[in-house]
Amino acid sequence: MLATLRNVMIKLWFFDTKSTPLFINDVAVRIRAGLLLAIPIYMAFTLFDAIYGSRWEITGNVIRDTFDTDFDGRILYMVEAVRRTRDYTWQTYVLWFGLYEMLCGMFVWSARLSPTVWLASLLASAHEPVWKPLQPKRMAWSIGATFISVCLIFFNPEVFAGWVNWALRSEVLPTTQNYLPYWIPLVGVATCFGFMWLETVMGLCVGCKLHALLVRMGLLTDECEACNNLSFPGANQMSQVAQVQQTQR
Repeated sequence: MLATLRNVMIKLWFFDTKSTPLFINDVAVRIRAGLLLAIPIYMAFTLFDAIYGSRWEITGNVIRDTFDTDFDGRILYMVEAVRRTRDYTWQTYVLWFGLYEMLCGMFVWSARLSPTVWLASLLASAHEPVWKPLQPKRMAWSIGATFISVCLIFFNPEVFAGWVNWALRSEVLPTTQNYLPYWIPLVGVATCFGFMWLETVMGLCVGCKLHALLVRMGLLTDECEACNNLSFPGANQMSQVAQVQQTQR
C-alpha cells in the first residue's frame, strides 16, 4: 500500500514524467472523466431551469378570483408576483473548477495541482495500467475547456462584455442583456456530457479521434502511433515493465 502511494506521488498517472513523448494511464483518465461527469449533469439541470423554468415568483399569500375568464374559458386570478431573478454564483464556481481541471491535466507540473488527477491515479492503482499518449488527450481537454468557457460567458454575460468593451475601448457587447442564444450552451453541455460519457463508459475518446484525423489531414505534425491505429509495440513493453514493477513491490 505504501509503495503504491509512493509511486502515485512520484508519477501520478504518467508512465514516466521525464519521457518524451508523455504517456498516461488511460484507466485513470476514464475514472477522472467519470468524476467530472457530475459537472455537465449539474449544468444541464441548471440550464433547463433557466430556459424552461418559470420566470415569475409569487410573493403574495392571497390569490383573488377576478370573476372573469379568458377566451378559452379559463378563470383568471389576481396574484402578487415579481419577475424571477437567478443567481449563478455556485454555477460559476463549478464551471471555473471544471475549466481548472481541464487545463491542469495537460502538463506534468499542473497535473500535480489537480485533486481529480490525484484521486483518479489512486483509484486506478489497483488495476493494470493502459498507457496512452498524452497529446491526443490535450485535444480532448481543449474541447472541454472551450465548452466550459462558453457556459461561463452565458452565465456571466455582463462580466465578459465589460472585459471586451474595456479591451476594445468601445461598447461592442451589451451589458444589460444576454447576447448568447440559449441553444449554444445547451448544445455545448449536451456535447460535453456525451463526450465524457463515451470516455467513461465506452473508453472512446472523441478528442483523440479528432487529433488523429487532423494528423492524417496534415494539419498537425505530431504523429501518434496509438491513435492512428498503427502498430504500437511500445505500449506492450510499458505494460510489461509496469507488471514487473508491481511484482517487485
